[in-house]
Amino acid sequence: MPANLPPQYKEAEERFRQANGHDEKLTALREMMALLPKHKGTEKLQADLRRRLAKLEDEAAHGSRGSARRFDPGHVRREGAGQWALIGPPNAGKSSLVRALTHAHPEVAPYPFTTRVPLPGMVPFEDVQVQLVDTPAVTPQHAEPYLANLAHGADGVALVLDVSADDLEASLAALTALLERGRVWPASRALPADAPPFLVQRPVIVVANKCDLDPDGTFVALAREAVGPDLPFFAVSAERGIGLEELRRSVFDLLGRIRIYAKEPGKPPDRERPFVLPGGATVHDLALQVHKEVAESLRFARIWGTARFDGQQVDRHHVLADRDVVELHV
Repeated sequence: MPANLPPQYKEAEERFRQANGHDEKLTALREMMALLPKHKGTEKLQADLRRRLAKLEDEAAHGSRGSARRFDPGHVRREGAGQWALIGPPNAGKSSLVRALTHAHPEVAPYPFTTRVPLPGMVPFEDVQVQLVDTPAVTPQHAEPYLANLAHGADGVALVLDVSADDLEASLAALTALLERGRVWPASRALPADAPPFLVQRPVIVVANKCDLDPDGTFVALAREAVGPDLPFFAVSAERGIGLEELRRSVFDLLGRIRIYAKEPGKPPDRERPFVLPGGATVHDLALQVHKEVAESLRFARIWGTARFDGQQVDRHHVLADRDVVELHV
């Protein structure tokens, strides 16, 4: 093994050796990959880590050879314009939010731990849909082991709190600790100078639910103070529908996605099924989503929307904007 491996790599390697669960091993191995210096002296080790990682990921998807298919309770297939993981303490109203915002029907009951596995639902917003994932409750004493990985893999994380609860600060601390275990850093905060390479920046918002139980706004003000000024904060009531339209728009806007409408020459654009791309995407990125061969043979495109004039001709490097209409020419 090369002698110049950083201490953080050796710590991750030790966590890998001591890991008992499959998810813990995957997390530690991914950290090792991120922390390993990339140079000629580590090429063999890089290849070995890639093989081990591929094997673990294959086992996660298909189970060990000769065994039954392994069920991963924390895996939720991403759909729509992006995926938000909702995490919160017992009875904060995560399931009520999912029911109010989506067409899903998770069980809602006035007792804790009603949700036992992650349950997705799709939030319609204008001409796209955003996925919300309801999750089992988090307490200072317990969180399902897979929740940290679910938060790490999601496009955004919503911390759902009950503004009327007596233990709001303790609940917030438990949720913050889960983000730390998941190596998730709020996108609204500047990364620290010593941030490890495996730390991911994600939109993190706070949804202060049950604001209808706080007519004078005292509880909401205390919750906002506990959260701090640098996380987007939404006071809502899933029961009464208060604040849900602003939240619906924000779960799309905060993902930083753009919607692009493709059209064929001489035909109107398809405005019912936009392509959803990350902000800063180019004409070439759009062509790749249409088909690899389209991207390879692309000559130019015409743009309607943010172009200087309708039908402006642009090259493959042109940066697109939300709701542009694009006609690809190959």
